[in-house]
Amino acid sequence: MFYCYSCYVPVETVPVEDIPIVKLPLKIDIIKHPNETDGKSTAVHAKLLASEDVTIYTYPCIPDYEEMQHEIALIFPGPNSISISNIPLSLQAKCKMDTKGLLAEPAPKSAKWDPSHSSIMSEDKLPKSGNALKKIVFIDSTWNQTNKIITDARLQGLLQIELKSRKTCFWRHQKGKPETYLSTIEAIYYFLVDYHKEVLKEKYDGQYDNLLFFFSFMYRLIRKAKDSAGKK
Repeated sequence: MFYCYSCYVPVETVPVEDIPIVKLPLKIDIIKHPNETDGKSTAVHAKLLASEDVTIYTYPCIPDYEEMQHEIALIFPGPNSISISNIPLSLQAKCKMDTKGLLAEPAPKSAKWDPSHSSIMSEDKLPKSGNALKKIVFIDSTWNQTNKIITDARLQGLLQIELKSRKTCFWRHQKGKPETYLSTIEAIYYFLVDYHKEVLKEKYDGQYDNLLFFFSFMYRLIRKAKDSAGKK
């Protein structure tokens, strides 16, 4: 009714000028499970509202993150996940480990020394240090379907981050799952708010609130319909 699920643009009857544009502090990749129903996914909300900073891929299509592993993180809970507040230290530690690995690579015995082929890498080829991310990756899937994506070898080298526990307001509650299991757009929103305050160390003044523009609209619409029907 409001936007196309596959090309990520509003339908002609929706005035484009009424849809807010949100600028994000980093890029976002969303890896969508092929069996995820387009009409039930909130990932498209992020693409509609922050089109310049959000890219959606359908699994098994995953970008090559190998050369930028020290600047990218995967948002997903797990035994090795860190909190958002620990991002700066974790990135610095990962950068040092990557640098040691690059420096430790031995040169072939038969090779003659040449600056362009030296096993001691020049500064421009070393990982850039820093305490801020350039990109974050989200998985768009029901929780029962995430295992296939999260275990993919192409994601294993990424820093993994777990969000603070917050209760979802999504109207399609996943049966048997706790209220702390967020929809994709909720997870993106909460991550950015915490990242803004805890990593960028800046005052949050609602910069990303419009990411919930479609979510809040649909929530109110569905809530009103259920109230009218006398449903809980």
